[in-house]
Amino acid sequence: MARRMGHISPTSSSYRHNRLLLGCLSSSEGRQPGKSPRFSVNWSAGDGELEVLDTSTGRRKGSGTPSRLCKRSLFTRWERLHHQLRRPGQVLGDEKAIKTYCGAKMTAGAYQRAKQKFVLSLQEAGLGIWNRKPPEQEHFQSNV
Repeated sequence: MARRMGHISPTSSSYRHNRLLLGCLSSSEGRQPGKSPRFSVNWSAGDGELEVLDTSTGRRKGSGTPSRLCKRSLFTRWERLHHQLRRPGQVLGDEKAIKTYCGAKMTAGAYQRAKQKFVLSLQEAGLGIWNRKPPEQEHFQSNV
C-alpha cells in the first residue's frame, strides 16, 4: 500500500506521508506463509520496555491488560496532554464533545480536512474507498 500511494501528495502541511524503511519485499516470488507467531512486540523511544502482546487477544502477555497502543490508551494519553496544554480558564474546543474519542476526532478540524483530502486522493488514484469501522467502536470515554 505504501508504494502504491507514493504519487499522492501530502494532505496538508500538518500531515505528511512517511515512507516506510522496513517491511518491503526482498523478492517478488510468491511464498507459502508459515504459521504466524502467537505474539507481537512493540516499542518506541521513551518506553521503558518492550510490550509483548498475545496476537489472538491484542492484550499484554502475562497480565492480560490492554496494549498501550489500543485506542483507549492512546486517547487517555491525548486527553492528559490536552489538559496539560490548557491554561487556567481556557476552553480548548467543545469540552463536552471531546470527552469521547469520537467527539474529539470530530472536533479536530485540521484532522477532518486532512482525512477528507486523503480519502478523496485514494479514490482519484483508483485505489478504492477507505473502509470505515463501525461507529460504536469510537464511542467511549478515556480513563482520565
